[in-house]
Amino acid sequence: MQCPYCDSTEIRKNGKRRGKQNHICVNCGRQFIDVYSPPKGYSDEIKQECLRLYVNGMGFRAIERDKGVHHTTVIYWLKQIGSQLPDVPPSNDVPEVGELDELETFIGSKKTKFWLWTAVNHFQEGILAWVIGDRSSETFKFLWDIVSCWQCYFYVTDGWKVYPCFIDPGDHIVSKTYMTRVEGENTRLRHYLARLHRKTLCYSKSVDMLKHSIRLLLHYLSIEKYQYLHNSSRIYATP
Repeated sequence: MQCPYCDSTEIRKNGKRRGKQNHICVNCGRQFIDVYSPPKGYSDEIKQECLRLYVNGMGFRAIERDKGVHHTTVIYWLKQIGSQLPDVPPSNDVPEVGELDELETFIGSKKTKFWLWTAVNHFQEGILAWVIGDRSSETFKFLWDIVSCWQCYFYVTDGWKVYPCFIDPGDHIVSKTYMTRVEGENTRLRHYLARLHRKTLCYSKSVDMLKHSIRLLLHYLSIEKYQYLHNSSRIYATP
C-alpha cells in the first residue's frame, strides 16, 4: 500500500473512520482510508441526458418519471447552465433582410400573458436576437437597439402597431407571406420547449426560467447543426 499524497510505503493502521480502516503515513503524517466511497451526485452523462430531453420537448416532471432524477435537480442544472450562456450563440451573420415577430406565452399563470419578440435573418436559419416582455414599444425598443445596428435593407413584420414607431416606412415590408422564416423559428421554439406548447399543462413560473430555457435551446440547436454539417462533410469527403 502507498500513501496517496507522497507515495511512501511506510504505512501504519490508525483506527477506523466511519467503519473503514484508517491509515497514517509515517513519512508525511497524513491520514487516509484504503477504500473511499464513490463520489455522490449524478454523472455528467446523466446531466447532459436530462437537459437534452428537456430541450427536446419533455417537461421537468416527465424527465423525473423517465430518468429517476428529481425535477428540482433538473431545474437547478438548467439555472446553472442558462445563467452562464449568452442570449444567442456567437455569430458574424449580419442580415440584409430582417424578419421580426412576437410569440405569445404565459408566465406565472395562464392569465398572465407575455410576448417573446424574435428577430431573424430572412435568408438563414437561427434566431439572432430576442427579448421578453409585454407587447408595447417599451419592450420592443430593447430588441430594436440590437436590430437597428444591422442596418438591413428591409424589415419584414406582421404590421403590429409598434413597428412603424421604429422602422422607416421605406424600409418596412408588412406581409405575412414573407415571414415564413421567423414564423418557422417560433414554431421550432414551441416544438422543442414544453413550456411553449400551445396546449400543455407546462408553463413558465418566472421570466428567468423562460430565459434560461431559450438560451439553452438556441445553443443546443446551434451545436446540433454544427455536428450535422461536420458529420455530413466527413461523409461526402469519403472517397
